Amino acid sequence: MSSAVEAIYIFNQNNDCILEHVYRSRPPAPRALLPLYQRHPKPRPSVINLPEVNPPSLLFSILHSDLLLLSTASSDVEPLFILEFLHRIIDVFEEFIGAPLLASRIESSYDVVAQLLSEMCDAGSVCNTEPNALRDDVDIPGWMDKLLGGVGLPGNPPSSLPSGGLKQQLHLNPSTSGPAIPWRRANVRHTSNELYVDILETLHVTLAPSGRPLAAIANGSIAFTSKISGVPDLLLTLSASGGKLGLEKAIELPVFHPCVRLARWKERPGELSFVPPDGKFMLAGYEVNLMPLVHDLKSWSNASLQLPVSIEVSKSIGPSGADFEVHLAIYNTFPGAASTSLVSRPTLGARGSGRSTPVFGGGTSTSPTLQDLVVTIPIPDTVRSVIDLRASRGEAYFTASESEVEWRISTKAAASPGTATLRCTIVGPLAESDGEDTVNGFYSSSRAGDYDEQQDAYQSSSKESVKVPNTKEQQESQDPRKVQQNASLMPSSASVSFSVKGWLASGIKVEGLVIDTRKSRGLGEGVKPYKGVKYLTVSKKGIETRC
Repeated sequence: MSSAVEAIYIFNQNNDCILEHVYRSRPPAPRALLPLYQRHPKPRPSVINLPEVNPPSLLFSILHSDLLLLSTASSDVEPLFILEFLHRIIDVFEEFIGAPLLASRIESSYDVVAQLLSEMCDAGSVCNTEPNALRDDVDIPGWMDKLLGGVGLPGNPPSSLPSGGLKQQLHLNPSTSGPAIPWRRANVRHTSNELYVDILETLHVTLAPSGRPLAAIANGSIAFTSKISGVPDLLLTLSASGGKLGLEKAIELPVFHPCVRLARWKERPGELSFVPPDGKFMLAGYEVNLMPLVHDLKSWSNASLQLPVSIEVSKSIGPSGADFEVHLAIYNTFPGAASTSLVSRPTLGARGSGRSTPVFGGGTSTSPTLQDLVVTIPIPDTVRSVIDLRASRGEAYFTASESEVEWRISTKAAASPGTATLRCTIVGPLAESDGEDTVNGFYSSSRAGDYDEQQDAYQSSSKESVKVPNTKEQQESQDPRKVQQNASLMPSSASVSFSVKGWLASGIKVEGLVIDTRKSRGLGEGVKPYKGVKYLTVSKKGIETRC
C-alpha cells in the first residue's frame, strides 16, 4: 500500500478554488470534484469513493474554518496518512502566514504557500512537515522586502540570505547549536526564557434516561510552548491519583511528538523526556476512559462520574402533556482539585534548574471556575414553536432555524451551587383532524370564538396558582389523548456545554518540569526559565443525556 499524495485543492466559502497544487499523475480537475463532494448530505464523510471519475479515485476532505481542503488518490493508500497530511498543511500554514487561516491570507502569500507545499511533499512523497525545519528552507519576505517590492525595487539579494540547511549551520557553529535536530531551528536565541504547559481535555459522555453512563471518554492533549535559547533537554513529569498504576490506567492510547523519547516513557510511565521544538507545539495526546469497571456498572450513576454538572429531562408534563422540564444540577466542588505547583523532583537534584511559577488564568487548580455553561435541547422538526420559556437562572430562547432550545447561564449565575430549572411549552403542527381541540392544552370553541376558562392554559399571577402540583396530581389531571398526541413532539435528548479552568476530569496533573543541565547545550550560565501550567476541561455538547 503506497502513501502518495497526488494533489491538493483548497476552496473558500464561495466554493472557489483558490489553490491547486498537483504533485503527480493526472488527478481530476477541482471543478469536477467539488460537485461530487457536495452531492453527499451533511455531515459529509472524510473519505469518499469516486468510481465515476477517470481514473477512479478516493477523495479525502477536511473542513477548517471556512476553507475546504481536498486531495485525491487513484491508488491504494492509507486514508489516515492523507488526512493527517492535510491537517499538517493547516498547522504549517497557520505557523507561517498567521492564524486563523483565511482565504485572503493564502492568496496574498502564495509565494510562501507554494514553497511550503513543495518542501513538504516531493513528487507525492511526504518528506518534511516540521515548521522549525521548514524555516531553514523557505524564504519568508520581511517587511522591507514587501515595501521595496511594492514600489518596484528588488529586495534582499540571494547572496545575503542565509545559505545552507540545518546541517551546514550546525557544522559552522557546533559548539553552541548542538546536534542536528529536525524539529528545532539552529541558533535559537530568546531574551526571556519561558516554558508553558497547557493540558486540555474534551469530554464525551452519554447518559441513559435513568442517569447511568453509557460511555464516558476524555480526549486529552498536552500543548507545550518553549521559548528558551540553545538546545534544552527537558523532563516533564505527570501524575494521577493512584501513583504510577493510576497513571497507566488513566492514560490510554497515548500519542507523542517525535521529540519524545519513547524508551523513557515505557520504562517510567509519566515521564516525558524530550528536546522541544522552538515555539508552541503538540507534545502528546491521550484518551481517558472515565467509565467504571464492568462489575460496577450497575451501581454507577451520573453522580458517580463526578462531573461539575448533571442534567435530567422530564417530558410530557402539564395538563395536555405539552410541557417539558430540564433540571440542571451545578456543583462547586471539583474532584481532584488541589494546589498544584511546578516543583523540581528531589531525585533530579543538581540536574534541574529553574524557578517554579505556575500561571493560571480565570480559574486555578485551587479554585476552578465553571464558565460558558450552555444547555442545548434539540426539538423535532414537526414542532412549530416553543413558548413560555421559564428559566430559574440565565436566559433561554428557541431558534426555529436550528430547531433547538438554547439555555445560557452566565459565569456569575453558575458560581452558586444548586439546581436550575427550565420549563418550556411546545406548539405542535396545525391539524384539521384535531377538531376543536388543539395540541397544546387549549380548548377552542369555533362557535363561541373564545377559550374555555376552566382549562389552565395560562399561568395565573395569583399565589394560589404558583403552587406546582405533584406528579400524581398531574397524572390524574392530564388528558390521555392529548398526552399521546404530544408525545412525539417531546425532545429525545439534551446536551451540556461548558469549560472549567484549573481542573481536569481525568485527575492528571503536572508534577514537575525540569531542565537537564548536563544534556542541554547553549543555555548559558544561571539561566532560570519562567515556568507555567494551565488546565482546561471543555465540553462542546459533550455531555448528552437521553430521555
